[in-house]
Amino acid sequence: MIIYSTNPALELTNLLAATDYDRLFLLTDTTTERLCKPLISGCKAIENASSIVIKPGDAHKNINTLQDVWQALVSGGASRKSLLVNLGGGMVTDLGGFAAATFKRGIRYVNIPTTLLAMVDAAVGGKTGINFGGLKNEIGAFRDSEAVIIDTTFLRTLDAENLRSGYAVMLKHALLSGEEMWNAHIAYDLESPNLEMLQEMVRQSIDVKSGIVEQDPHERGLRKALNLGHTTGHAFESLALRQGRPMLHGYAVAYGLVCELYLSCRLTGFPEKKMRQAFTFVRQNYGTFRFTCDDYPALIELMRHDKKNIGGLINFTLLADAGNLRLDSHASTAQIEDMLDFYSNV
Repeated sequence: MIIYSTNPALELTNLLAATDYDRLFLLTDTTTERLCKPLISGCKAIENASSIVIKPGDAHKNINTLQDVWQALVSGGASRKSLLVNLGGGMVTDLGGFAAATFKRGIRYVNIPTTLLAMVDAAVGGKTGINFGGLKNEIGAFRDSEAVIIDTTFLRTLDAENLRSGYAVMLKHALLSGEEMWNAHIAYDLESPNLEMLQEMVRQSIDVKSGIVEQDPHERGLRKALNLGHTTGHAFESLALRQGRPMLHGYAVAYGLVCELYLSCRLTGFPEKKMRQAFTFVRQNYGTFRFTCDDYPALIELMRHDKKNIGGLINFTLLADAGNLRLDSHASTAQIEDMLDFYSNV
């Protein structure tokens, strides 16, 4: 259930009143506890909830933090009838969802995403998980939340970088949707964002993802469409983390989109004009990710570890045009190197 709200405290109050649970837990990181918890302070039940606060950032989306959350649930007397509310960005909703999915073989949870990325991606769709062994979301489970409360009021607490990070995923959804949505998104002004306009765009973006997830909840077919930009993007993100220069997930997706649209041009006939349009938008709003040909073997090896791969082949989601999917596309090492050459040289 997705609830669109302009009063998250009231929506949460109503939701909790209609939910049967014995103990309530609130998971935040130190940033969302300070900036976002006050926006739900009008909810009386939350005032009496057991608070679990973790360190912010993707570097802490790991087994150690997960153990801390499990221990806090144990210490707080959580049972299989308990409820966990995740208030935060994608790191909090991913890790909190996985903690709920695995504690006592599964307790219920509610997501209240506070970043644009979490609203249009991490908090919706039932994917939960943590990073492991230097790889993104390597350990996880499919587990749907009881509800997701979406309120773009939280975005007023967000810096420009994190807003852009979430918008990259909205660009992906626009490409999956078709020409009309793509044209609207490529014209949006990220320098002076209109949050009222963004609220409706967020709804459209979530509708695209939700429509795909409903048809394929466990990623056996159509849901692979949501991996557009991610095979390359996750490799960039993992390499950057390995090299001590971590980047926001949405920036990696933006760079990955450009690369995979180039690959789409070469392999499936995606219009070069649209690819150049995307490249210009990403370069202007996200800058570039710097790497050299010496990094190619590491990047390709990271792509080989992608969860979507079967039989050792690197699996891409490509497009023949906006809204025209080519799932389970494969590229040779030479074609991937050509893609990396294009990105690093242009």
